[in-house]
Parts: sequence; structure tokens; C-alpha cells
Amino acid sequence: MRLNSLNIILLIFLLFSCNNAEYTKKNHAQNILIDSDLKPNLEIKSFIEPYKKELDSSMGKVLSFSNQTYTKSDGELNTALGNMMADAVFELTSPIFKKKYSVDIDAVLLNHGGIRSALSKGLITRESAFKIMPFENEIVVVKIKGVYIKEMLDYLINQKKAHPISGMELEIEKNGTPKKFLINGKNLDLNKHYFIATSDYLFNGGDRMDFFKKNKEYYEINYKIRDLLIDYFELKDTLNISSDNRFVYTN
Repeated sequence: MRLNSLNIILLIFLLFSCNNAEYTKKNHAQNILIDSDLKPNLEIKSFIEPYKKELDSSMGKVLSFSNQTYTKSDGELNTALGNMMADAVFELTSPIFKKKYSVDIDAVLLNHGGIRSALSKGLITRESAFKIMPFENEIVVVKIKGVYIKEMLDYLINQKKAHPISGMELEIEKNGTPKKFLINGKNLDLNKHYFIATSDYLFNGGDRMDFFKKNKEYYEINYKIRDLLIDYFELKDTLNISSDNRFVYTN
């Protein structure tokens, strides 16, 4: 796989570093000035060059095209970029989950802070996906009782932040009073169990989403969010995304 080229480069660097180092029992510290006079190890450089070229070629592969630049700060409670990420997870994860577990996903919740870069106007490459999602986070589906979905709702209201969601509709007043909340097109049932796709980071309580930690039953998909984005971009010749009414202040 092309992605392993980076791992190969790092391994080679470590091996050469170990071979060139002298073993000593003494512990000592030395300041090494890193400047333009520091010469590269030509042996290492020549060895890794083919792998670097392969990696650069892989990262530059064109997947799609964006008509404009999108950032995670383009909207107040939902953004085009966040909506795209949540919808991509819903679209590509749902058939996998259905086939594997014979259950439908109800909604998706990701985190605003997990979006690490804008999606620039023009060609969308593999590198674009790596910049947006540089982490190794994987998708998990959590089985949650409605009472904890209520805690998730309260979290979103109190945060008043554009956390990416899909499969949910939420309207709130400026003071935070909820006026409308639908999940999978229906009103919340506190006694029902729902299946929410999210990241393993959030499932473990990241971004203080503690409501996920109260649910022990979850399902692994073995699908990194970054890989899903790459697959999603490849499916779209031209990306046309927008903010909408999935999470808004009511009039």
C-alpha cells in the first residue's frame, strides 16, 4: 500500500540512526544547533528518495473538484464543511453497518474541533483529506438509549457550536430553549435505543461528550474517517455542499 511508504521512511531513518550511534553507559545532554549549516545524511536521503516520490505521487492524486473554499467557521451552528463530513459518514457507513449488523444508523455526530483544515477551491486530492482529518480516528456506532440522546441534545444546545451532525434536526431559541428536535425524522423517544455513528475519540469521552461513555454497547466498522473522506471524494466529480437548517436558531 502507498500509505506504508511513510512508515518505511521513518523505519529507515531509525535504523540508520541506530547504526551510526555509539553506545555509551553515560547519560549526557548536548545542545545541537539546527541551522542551514547542518548537512543532510546523503546515504539516508538517497535511500528514501524513491519512497518519498511514491508518497508524493499518492498524496497528489486528484479525487474531485470543489467550486469554492469551505471552512469550519462559515456558519454559526452548522457549516457546509461539517455537514459534508457528517453526511459522508452517514452515506458510506450506513450500508456497511446494515450489512454487518442488520440494523440502521439513526444519526451521526462528529466534533467541530476534529476538522483541522479548510477545503480549498479547486482540485481535491488525497492530501486534502489528510489535511482535513490528519488523525487516525475510526468510526464506531454506539447504541444509545433515548435518555442519553437527551443529554447529547443538551450538550449541543449548551455548546452552541457547529459540531457536524447528520440525521438530526434541531431548532433552538437564542436563550438555548429547544423548539424542535428530530432524530431520523421523528421526535425523540426517551425509552428507545438509537444507533449513532461517531468517532472512537468521541466515544471515549473526547470533547467532554461524556454521554457516549455511559453506553457500553458499540460496534466497530474498521473504517478510518480520513479513508472514508477519500472514498467519498472519489464518488463526487464536483463537490457542491452548503449549510442548511439541520441546526439553527428559530425565528
